[in-house]
Amino acid sequence: MRKNYQNQEIDTSQPAVPETVSVALAELAGEMREGLLALAVGTGLQVMAAIMEQDVTAGPKGRHDSDRTAIRHGSGAGSVTLGGRRVPVARPRMRAADGSGELAVPAYELFSDTEILGRMALDRMLAGLSTRHYPVALEPVGHRTETAATATSRSAVSRRFVAQTETALAALLSADLSGLDLVGFMVDGVHFGEHTCVVALGIAIDGTKHPLSLVEGSTENATLVTELIVGLREHGLDVTKPILAVLDGSKALRRAVVDVFDRPVIARCNSTSSEMWLIISRRSCDPRPPRGCGGRITPTRRWPPRPSSRRWPRSWTAPTPAPRRACARAWTTP
Repeated sequence: MRKNYQNQEIDTSQPAVPETVSVALAELAGEMREGLLALAVGTGLQVMAAIMEQDVTAGPKGRHDSDRTAIRHGSGAGSVTLGGRRVPVARPRMRAADGSGELAVPAYELFSDTEILGRMALDRMLAGLSTRHYPVALEPVGHRTETAATATSRSAVSRRFVAQTETALAALLSADLSGLDLVGFMVDGVHFGEHTCVVALGIAIDGTKHPLSLVEGSTENATLVTELIVGLREHGLDVTKPILAVLDGSKALRRAVVDVFDRPVIARCNSTSSEMWLIISRRSCDPRPPRGCGGRITPTRRWPPRPSSRRWPRSWTAPTPAPRRACARAWTTP
């Protein structure tokens, strides 16, 4: 159960930092044998304890101050975030001088923040690391610190991963799109078992891809896709400018794009692949078409050779069978 002072917003931007800190090197003899990183961690924990003690606004010890607003209240058990784990520490406590309750120590609130744990769990899960092997990927911080550390179990990592993905999804769905200048728009359905997620992706003039939004449904229908694109418009996406919409053969996607965008240019991805091969083959001199184009094909025109010693192969001028109907936009029957 969280206390009242823990539910209040604490300013941790400017913690009290002492000018000098004394480090007990005798306590770090074990860490010195385990390497420089373990020594740095042990030293950092002592420095953190000094910073938290300096942040207690109860005045100097052993001196009475009638104007003080807080009094020292000993110390208690706490934990801080260190290298993807929680490390137990002794935290100082203070209470209000008027007896209204306990006050928070800003430095401790800063060091005990768990947001970085969620980010680390999300990054490692997206990189393919399982919750079972999560502790193996953490930095070595010394045997004594690793033995006392917590929050590295499979269930703890899974909870942080779920919470962080919910936060990232909420940020994606509520993002302001008014600052995006898109020239390309892609939307398609991705199937996960019995569920379908319709995903929208925007492409800027420099080729940068921007995930826009997604919506879950049972099927890839026009109503679902229209609601998705209308939501993008409500979040600031400019639908009045011409934009290249790359779709598959679904009529629902085409209907939704035409209904919302003012001047969309529709391109089907199955024919775009063969058109793109025509551009690439001009540079590579490879007369072979991509898969799905129905055998060897002949371009509609002969490109002039590039300004180099390389020439086009003779096979470019030989008559070949016509492609299938899917490639009709890029090629014609000889």
